[in-house]
Amino acid sequence: MGKLLAICTSPQRGTVKTEVESARLTPEWGIETDAHGGNWHRQVSLLSAEKIENFRKKIWVDYGAFGENLVVEGYDFRNLPVTSRFAIGDVVLEMTQIGKECHNDCVIKQKTGECIMPREGVFARVLQGGEIHVGDEVTLLPPPENPPLRAAVITLSDKGSRGEREDKSGPLIVEMLTAAGYQVEETMILPDEAKALKAQLIRLADGRQVNLILTTGGTGFAPRDITPEATYAVADRNAPGIAEAMRYHSLSITPRGMLSRAASVLRGKTLIVNLPGSPKAVKENLEYILPSLEHGVRIAAGLDGECARK
Repeated sequence: MGKLLAICTSPQRGTVKTEVESARLTPEWGIETDAHGGNWHRQVSLLSAEKIENFRKKIWVDYGAFGENLVVEGYDFRNLPVTSRFAIGDVVLEMTQIGKECHNDCVIKQKTGECIMPREGVFARVLQGGEIHVGDEVTLLPPPENPPLRAAVITLSDKGSRGEREDKSGPLIVEMLTAAGYQVEETMILPDEAKALKAQLIRLADGRQVNLILTTGGTGFAPRDITPEATYAVADRNAPGIAEAMRYHSLSITPRGMLSRAASVLRGKTLIVNLPGSPKAVKENLEYILPSLEHGVRIAAGLDGECARK
């Protein structure tokens, strides 16, 4: 059981958050009076009161100084899994991300050399709305039974990222994952740049803790096809069998299947798989691996045990 010590809001982005005694939350926005709300996964930010107290030994900061909406005593949010759910009165929040990048102009970081929000702060979406008050109890709810596996989809395309080409592969992957029972948390289109891809793979695996990341594009021989290299760069462990199986299947369709450089790896508990760029090849490859993929994803997440057939 925790306690809500402060509620902090700001009417405009880029302005300091200040304390209020109460707030109304909605699933459509988050905190109604806070400019950082919206129809996205980072509606409400939370920070442990104990982390702020430790920081105050270096320099005094008011609640809200780190951009946090809710200051809560009694929980170490950093060590709780994403999808953890909390009740505050009638309000139910679901954790969606751990940490974030710190702004270059962060005043706290300029004064002290560090800001704890990127390391200790978490974000949540509002599942059930209502009104909260300073002093309310904060209860960690039991996890839901048999929740869907969570996925993210990244399209790599220079032209697509500039709006010069319609992305057909990304939406196709989302459609196929949804039909297979996955909950697709994020989709995005990136240029063929290793730095941007690595940053998003790390954020989705570590911060959002999705179970599966599928990329499409950038797996061929062109000079800007850097998807496999960026994928290997963030990997903790290799999982080559999936990519090899896709190449095996592609070779049964076209000899050009041998030209795929797609990778499949693990980062922590997240499986990352590179798919081809064309919708036709995406459909062929994903249809082939999808039936077996769930078991591997669940093993990586610690949801299933290894099995051996006699």
